[in-house]
Amino acid sequence: MPFRRIASLRDLDALRAYCRELGISLPTEPLTPAALSRLAQLLPLSAELTAGNRFAVLPMEGWDGTREGKPSDLTQRRWQRFGRSGAKLIWGGEAVAVRHDGRANPNQLLISPANLDGLHRLRRILLQEHADHFGTSDDVITGLQLTHSGRFSRPNRADRPEPIVLFHNPETDRRLGKGVRMILLSDDDIKKLSDDFIAAAVLAQKAGYHFVDIKMCHGYLGHDFLNAVSRPGEYGGSLENRTRFLRRIAAGIRACAPGLEIGVRLSAFDFIPFHAGENGLGVPDASAAHLPFGCDSSGTGVALEQPSAFLSILEEIGIRLVCISAGTPYTTPHLLRPALFPPSDGYAPPEDPLAGVARLIRVTAELKRRHPGLVFVGSGYSYLQEFIPHVAAAVLAAGGADSIGLGRMMLSYPNFIADVLAGKPLQRKRICRTFSDCTTAPRNGFASGCYPLDPFYSKRPEADRIRQLRPRLPRP
Repeated sequence: MPFRRIASLRDLDALRAYCRELGISLPTEPLTPAALSRLAQLLPLSAELTAGNRFAVLPMEGWDGTREGKPSDLTQRRWQRFGRSGAKLIWGGEAVAVRHDGRANPNQLLISPANLDGLHRLRRILLQEHADHFGTSDDVITGLQLTHSGRFSRPNRADRPEPIVLFHNPETDRRLGKGVRMILLSDDDIKKLSDDFIAAAVLAQKAGYHFVDIKMCHGYLGHDFLNAVSRPGEYGGSLENRTRFLRRIAAGIRACAPGLEIGVRLSAFDFIPFHAGENGLGVPDASAAHLPFGCDSSGTGVALEQPSAFLSILEEIGIRLVCISAGTPYTTPHLLRPALFPPSDGYAPPEDPLAGVARLIRVTAELKRRHPGLVFVGSGYSYLQEFIPHVAAAVLAAGGADSIGLGRMMLSYPNFIADVLAGKPLQRKRICRTFSDCTTAPRNGFASGCYPLDPFYSKRPEADRIRQLRPRLPRP
């Protein structure tokens, strides 16, 4: 049957009925005072850190830093809006590269001594904006996501891949194009890179951040370690070897930046790569042989044995903060960013995006059940639009997550969280409808922003070009 837009579902009963038609289970509840109170509860993160409510801002790449990796005025504007959001947990805020060759684009933020003042200023701007709107920022917990983009690195030109890999993967190697030179990291290279992560964490602590997120999601280098089954040596093969990089970083942070908390954003599962098939509909690559981390033998299903074993390792090394995501934005975007409208280089969704949201919620809840001592931040909620608070409150009530993370919604409607917690009617014209322009823009070398709904971006000269780049695909 045709997929229905969320905006066409008039109320909670209509959403529930549509989920029954789809055959999916999505926890929901009416927005009673008790439900709102649950969303506003304090969130203990560690013995020293407590966030003031159960909402989090998820990390994004704005493609709007300077060529040197410093924050620009556009970056500061986004962080100011994060502060206005009402969220008390800033999970990474931004994906920040630990060195130049690991930047996903030439305008990604880069953490270095020369850029430290800019990263400190971002945090200060966010906290001041929050205090101006909510009276205090003492209960806001800020983190910085540290990353190396690995096989998706493009540090010098947006149109020139410069991949750095742990192993050769025929499916993803082929997508980079013919003649692309790949650098295969040696074990010694990996040790040096882990030192770069540790040095970056020390700088993040100096800039005032409460924690760092070691990014292990979305196909970037940290995540690629979890897929390095075929790699020989001490960083490949067994799960113990594939987590050696993370364990070395964690030990180094504890030694060099005592008191700095550590989190991990994890792609808990992925599928074999998808591509646009007939009529632009996403279909799995029939020739794919490599089964990603968290994937079952079918190539398009979830298997949680290894992800759960990975979380047990986190518990062993004292990492309690986990944000669950999934997939890779270049090969399986429908897994991590459920959307009815694909970006310019994407494909039409092979399933109703509500099924993708339900899968992320279900996986997070199951991992939370198996590892109740960890603090779980959920993701994938923006597609729910008006129904985010109804689902969020029900997930928290069932113990399916500890915090509800929002990403894209922060670009179109930054004070969405504040309005929900205040019990105000939602501003429907500002709600993210997942048009994917915030992805189409960076895919084509522009800054990421909400071009359809944020007047600041819709008036920019590139807005017309981004509208022209939207794929003309029939709806399933």
